[in-house]
Amino acid sequence: MAFCSEKIMRLAQIVIVTASLAASHALVATESSSSDQPYELPKLTTYAEQVANQTPVSTFAMPVSGLRFDPRVDVQARNLAEGQADISIRGGVFENTGFKLGALSIYDPQTGHYFAELPVAPAMLTSPKILTGADNAVAGMQAQVGTIAYGWRAIEQRGEAAVAFGDYHTNRQSLYQGLVFAPFANGLSAAADIDLARSESDGSVPFGDHDFKRASGRFQLRGANSQTDFFAGYQEKFFGWPNLYTPFGFNETEFLRTELYAINHRVTSSPETYWQLGAAYRRNFDDYEFNRAVPGASNPFVHTTHVRSLSLEGRAGFETFALAYSAQAMADNLQSTSLTAGRFNSRDYLKLVAVPEMNFATEAGTLTARAGASFDDTNRDSSAVSPVLGLELKLADGSRFYATYSEATQVATYTALNSAAGAGLFRGNPNLGRETSRNLEIGAVLKRDAWTFESALFQRWDDDLTDWTFTRGVTARTANEVDIATLGAEFVITRRSARYDLNLGYTFLDKDADYRSTTVDASFYALNFAKHRLTAAVIARLGHGVEIRVDNEFRIQEENLLRTVGGNEAFVTSAGLYYLPPRVRGLEISLLVDNLWDSDFQEVPSVPAARRQVSSGVAYRW
Repeated sequence: MAFCSEKIMRLAQIVIVTASLAASHALVATESSSSDQPYELPKLTTYAEQVANQTPVSTFAMPVSGLRFDPRVDVQARNLAEGQADISIRGGVFENTGFKLGALSIYDPQTGHYFAELPVAPAMLTSPKILTGADNAVAGMQAQVGTIAYGWRAIEQRGEAAVAFGDYHTNRQSLYQGLVFAPFANGLSAAADIDLARSESDGSVPFGDHDFKRASGRFQLRGANSQTDFFAGYQEKFFGWPNLYTPFGFNETEFLRTELYAINHRVTSSPETYWQLGAAYRRNFDDYEFNRAVPGASNPFVHTTHVRSLSLEGRAGFETFALAYSAQAMADNLQSTSLTAGRFNSRDYLKLVAVPEMNFATEAGTLTARAGASFDDTNRDSSAVSPVLGLELKLADGSRFYATYSEATQVATYTALNSAAGAGLFRGNPNLGRETSRNLEIGAVLKRDAWTFESALFQRWDDDLTDWTFTRGVTARTANEVDIATLGAEFVITRRSARYDLNLGYTFLDKDADYRSTTVDASFYALNFAKHRLTAAVIARLGHGVEIRVDNEFRIQEENLLRTVGGNEAFVTSAGLYYLPPRVRGLEISLLVDNLWDSDFQEVPSVPAARRQVSSGVAYRW
């Protein structure tokens, strides 16, 4: 019976994916000839262009929601991705993926687990850009491998109210309103928007409950070529999960309160010339319980971090010359009941970047050569100078070919530095030094009609990388230095049309690791990667207000001693059926399912997978 059920499940998976791709192919054939024009949907916020389903099943949308099936981003979730998720790019670890809002790099000095804690409604942000290689070296900070960069969206006169209910007593509600005021006499216009959202659920496994709340608002001034945003946001999250951070069979919980206040001013003179200046303050409070049945039983983990940041970045473009530049400064402070074994609990950071570019007209197209460097420094660690080199050929049709070499660097977070080295659940090392990444890459972007083909081949060397490792007989995870060489390839194919959107992705990774300790039996992060990962996102607009959205991911994961359930292969599908009644403009009725095949694959080793979840919702937009 088990063998038969498995065959039926495999067949169903193939049927769903084939049907979704076939639907897209059929729409291609009929797109130009059909007289039945597709139903014009109300204007929706696009959180991520590479992903079909923009709304999560069991909670309200967060910036991380639009990254789950992105072909360039691997989201490794504990419970739901919006609860706690480690974000990996190109086989990196959760702590060398950064986030940006406008000019500002958003950072949590305690641990990379909280980098994605952004109390911002996705409706306020542009679709993210995934910066890697030389682009990350220029724009990122405290992010060796990649940066997920958002811009501030121009506010429009619009609103949205949504409610949804699902299994496991799941319910969510959200409200967004944007207001645009009359223009001033001097040509400036003002706008404001506000977001309120909440959700709760018992969770798809016992002790997997959550209770989330968010409130955020923004005031915006816009001129002919400028935009200034004043933002304030607050987010509160409680969630539980078995083996949330440790593989010892306890029901763990996390309670987070995040505040973010930011100002960003951007001036765009031309497509090639802009500058932006930003300042921010972020406060993150965390109360982690190893055993929710006995709070505080094992060394109370209560932490508060404060980060103040200032950033200037831009690009000055001329006919044959351009200069990309940035200056970022941060200061942090940690208050903790458990992270007390290190040498310091405050640190200042500085990064300066200057990369000149020269443009040459050729018969094939425009050839751009760039050569520059970045300077990273803190008051607690050594400084580093990192080169940025590149050649790029741009064709008249928008296609381009490039080759780059770049280096990026960062320092360890306080959980790794200040955890006691010889006792406790998490064992750190106060002597961890600066980490360095070197990236050599060639790639191409080809555009043909509505199709875009993107490819990249890269070799990256990460030196002195901080990983968390496991050793048999030791009931703790340990911060351990490792040198890793990563060979990788990425391919992304997209097509967008009135009737359908199609996005296909494939990533290959191979790693060679050399740990400082010879007693490492397994890695929680650096060696938790997909050797092969395929993604397929399809949006099919069938007419008469009916829309199908399907996200698929298939992966073959590197073997890991800590992965106890689910094997090393996974096929995960998230699907949505939407109906927008033509006679009721702005109304949307949806039925969503996550983990359609009820996969038990452990995205983080030893952390149980979330089970299949279903919800139905109603949204109204005006």
